[in-house]
Amino acid sequence: MTRLGRVPERHAVLPGDPPGGRRALAMWGVGCAVYFAAVIYRTSLGVAGLDATERFHINASALSAFSILQLLVYAGMQIPVGLLVDRLGPRKVLAMGTVLFTLGQFGFAFAGSYGTALGARALLGCGDAMTFISVLRLGAHWFPARRGPLIAQVAALFGMAGNLVSTLLLARALQSYGWVPAFAGSATAGVLVFGLVVFVLKDSPAKASALKDHPGPPRPRPGMRRQLALTWREPGTRLGFWAHFTTQFPAMVFLLLWGLPFLVEAQGLTRAEAGGFLTLVVLANMVFGLVFGQVIARHHGARTPLVLGTIAATAAVWALTIAWPGGRAPGWELVVLCVVLGACGPASMIGFDYARPANPPERMGTASGVVNVGGFSASIMTLLAVGLLLDATGDDYRIAFGSVFVLQVLGVTQILRLRGRAGRRERERLVASRVETVHVPA
Repeated sequence: MTRLGRVPERHAVLPGDPPGGRRALAMWGVGCAVYFAAVIYRTSLGVAGLDATERFHINASALSAFSILQLLVYAGMQIPVGLLVDRLGPRKVLAMGTVLFTLGQFGFAFAGSYGTALGARALLGCGDAMTFISVLRLGAHWFPARRGPLIAQVAALFGMAGNLVSTLLLARALQSYGWVPAFAGSATAGVLVFGLVVFVLKDSPAKASALKDHPGPPRPRPGMRRQLALTWREPGTRLGFWAHFTTQFPAMVFLLLWGLPFLVEAQGLTRAEAGGFLTLVVLANMVFGLVFGQVIARHHGARTPLVLGTIAATAAVWALTIAWPGGRAPGWELVVLCVVLGACGPASMIGFDYARPANPPERMGTASGVVNVGGFSASIMTLLAVGLLLDATGDDYRIAFGSVFVLQVLGVTQILRLRGRAGRRERERLVASRVETVHVPA
């Protein structure tokens, strides 16, 4: 009996599978450009924290509310956005998202008060939430199913490139030109990508769209509540949720808020040195993304070993860092920590590879939304837990960062519980698709 997802590539061809090609790359590239801009805006606060405290006259707790609110909006929007993508198509949702995150970035640039700035970040988070799921659905419309893992990882790579732009270029713009020119200038990228979405982007090739989305007589769509229930009922969707939940949040928490204070206050690094380590996480993420995408595209059976291996490596190096005698780890160990954290994002993308074969095309956006909630909900819980524990223990990072292990144990337990059922269900769908492929005339 084959292991979970171990499918020869020649058997991954389904009826109506789009051929890919240059036009597919162009259309998908437009979607990735939107996601690239969204991530620049999402991570821009990471390089502007000190400037924000001065501009809005706020303390560290109020500053952290920016990140937590943005993640709450992003996570809360995932399932509604998935349902919208399934009904309206990725082009319309990307257009709406682009308008929202561009207005949010412009609003943040000109905000004169803390409340206005919070509202702008919430608007930005709402638009940002509409991008990644739409890009995944766009890839499914334009590329063969067997390319799904690689397409997803490369899309995430564009996000990491956006993170680098905000880290390197936006930080310099803030120092050279000031708050309003830096943020308003970056917002013009949203105007450019909106034009690409409106005038260039197509949802899918006409023939592929007819075959994939309407393979037979029109069927009535289930209601949104019914669609969500059917999606969650699939073991592959739940396995994807928990894989994303368990793998993504350590790196997200480290990059988004607590990495810089930990490296400076607990490890005694300068801000410049800490910034270099955070950049290393992003670069490692990009490398692991390419490697994981290639491996999974060729060997779907590698999905679970990669997920569990990344979780184990993260737990081991995290424990070694916070338990280091004397409290300060050597430089080489911090390098290892940052490299391993770089694997968390690509490993979380495997969650979508569990959900994709578990759901029919008309539920793909909903399934992606459910999976994407996992990592961001874990990140929100950990951001709050670390902050509360730091306040309660007098900035003891050993205890505060120990909260990571609680969610890792919960996630691994669910992954081990669900992987057998998800594997059996996936094999059943594979057999059905092979029969359909045989009986569909050329």
